[in-house]
Amino acid sequence: MNARSRRTREALLAATRELLTDGGFEAVTMAAVADRAGVSRRGVYLHFPSRSELIDELAGQIADEAGLAPSLDPVFQAADPVSALRAWAGHLGTYVLRIAPVMRAADRVHQVDPDAARHRAKVHANQLLSCQMLMAWLDHAGLLAEPWTVDSAAEMLQALSSPDLPELLIVEHGWPLERFQDHVAALLERTFRRMTT
Repeated sequence: MNARSRRTREALLAATRELLTDGGFEAVTMAAVADRAGVSRRGVYLHFPSRSELIDELAGQIADEAGLAPSLDPVFQAADPVSALRAWAGHLGTYVLRIAPVMRAADRVHQVDPDAARHRAKVHANQLLSCQMLMAWLDHAGLLAEPWTVDSAAEMLQALSSPDLPELLIVEHGWPLERFQDHVAALLERTFRRMTT
């Protein structure tokens, strides 16, 4: 990709982000992106053949900027599954909180916007897979508490991983990040870890 093409692509992604931030998924149309970026509609389609691909590219960019990989590294590189469970609390207080506005935008219109629905489903599927891996690790170590199964525990962990949790406690109630992480880690451990005698 030459420098001019790269600049155009970056302008299109920046325009898409502005539209999404200002007006949600419903504001992101190929025509609006073209106008905002100062690019012809044909130029938009040369770089992104569909709105869906444009949203996917932006979502990946946002995930990278928000630090998805560094946020998950302490979870899946932990020495043991209990440490990984504690690290998940840190993931919720940092990464999940950072991408909450995009998640909210997709949640708001996913029933009427197929691209928002597809994006939301992809995010949820990836999140559930991470939760399943974590709970399978805990189960394999013989530490998954009753009455949980790997699937039911993963589904509950996903529910507890909603951006509602860090938004309510960190943003609305003003909890410091360290307090949030310590308390959520304790909650997760006492909920899912089988206590040995």
